[in-house]
Amino acid sequence: MTSPGRATPLDRALNLFTEVRSGESTTALLLALNVFLLLTAYYIIKPVRDALILSGQGAEMKSYVSAGQAILLLVLVPAYAALADRLPRRRLLNAVTGFFVACLVAFFALIRADVPVGVVFFLWAGIFNLMIVAQFWSFANDLYTKDQGERLFPIVAFGASLGAAVGSAVTGRLIPLVGVPQLLLLAAALLGVAILISNLVDTRERARCEAGIPLRFTTAEIPAATGEYLVQQTADREKLTVSLPGAPSRKGSFRLVFGNHYLLLIALLMLVLNWVNTTGGYILDRIVQRTAEAAVAAGTADGLSVRDYTGRFYSDFYFVVNLVGLALQLFVTSRLLKYFGLRAAVLVLPLIALTGYAVLAFAPIFALVRWVKTAENATDYSVQNTVRNVLFLPTSREQKYKAKQAIDSFFVRSGDVLSAGLVYVGVHWLALSTTGFARVNLVLVCVWLVLAVLVGRDYVRLTRAAP
Repeated sequence: MTSPGRATPLDRALNLFTEVRSGESTTALLLALNVFLLLTAYYIIKPVRDALILSGQGAEMKSYVSAGQAILLLVLVPAYAALADRLPRRRLLNAVTGFFVACLVAFFALIRADVPVGVVFFLWAGIFNLMIVAQFWSFANDLYTKDQGERLFPIVAFGASLGAAVGSAVTGRLIPLVGVPQLLLLAAALLGVAILISNLVDTRERARCEAGIPLRFTTAEIPAATGEYLVQQTADREKLTVSLPGAPSRKGSFRLVFGNHYLLLIALLMLVLNWVNTTGGYILDRIVQRTAEAAVAAGTADGLSVRDYTGRFYSDFYFVVNLVGLALQLFVTSRLLKYFGLRAAVLVLPLIALTGYAVLAFAPIFALVRWVKTAENATDYSVQNTVRNVLFLPTSREQKYKAKQAIDSFFVRSGDVLSAGLVYVGVHWLALSTTGFARVNLVLVCVWLVLAVLVGRDYVRLTRAAP
């Protein structure tokens, strides 16, 4: 997909952060803008989600409700796969994003009418985040080769890190001014703009890479999950042969995952990663909840309710997390992939988690809990986010759209289910303290490290075997 010609000033500017070749900067920046809008919208939604459920049902219910997302995804992931088998990628992007825009408008109306939607909105927000972001990265994987993805995904993922930081900052300042519900309309508007950007990228790439191909063989017509096509052209460009060696198998998303050793390893990696991360989030949640209740009772909450105090805390927390993640994405991720490779990069987050939970297992101080989660989440949102999307570069087009959606949604949420089970058993049967939960996480991180080693090994094997 690299265009011939001299590097532009924009290409040269981006080379400060990663290797960008001639003609690659425009699409990379448009994709970065696209995911920037998606993550800004989500980080406007996320503090709203936390404020609604923690002020109404509490930290334990927040943990338990995550299990419901996995159950819903058992239905939604196959439905998404069916759409990917039938709709071209642009129509797929538009249909799914448009659905989530309509949901945001509906939730705004319900909250304004004082309908208690904390649990339902929490379920929806988790599904939205996973499915809409997974779909974006399927699209980006579809556009780039393995070489381009390893070089350019750090730029694209920078848009995600920046969007998360901006969304957190905007929310923290707007909650005291306009309240919680109105933010949902702003998120809906951002998703609308994101639809326009994705359509522009799709049009640009089809014009640049599919010129001269009969329309019926282009991504404007073939379903998103159709196999890769090969194009052979004579020197005079008068004769064209198109073949579809990887026609869609119509396999379900879960069959694709369980039928492939590499994909199954990625799925297990994401499951354990999220199990650890969500359990760590619960440790922070219950400390924050107690702190908010104590501050309101003591009159030191600046006149805020428990809900608004909690919302402000998480807005500030997510802002710091995403600011650190932004710096890591800008200056560390691309260099880590370039000089050390994916096998090393996939080990960074579990090693940080191992260190953090080893500390918390013996010193569960609030400030330490906050900064352990800051380090873990910031690395997850930057280095790990890029790594997990690079992992799909050597997979087929069908696997990119269907298996990736299953892994990035259902298997991630399955980690939440296991965390919810752990919280229930730990609270009601074992009476685990904060240090107890940290010690369980320490064991899980060891499993995570083994899976990371195996995934990195298989990635290298697949990339070496690729033609």
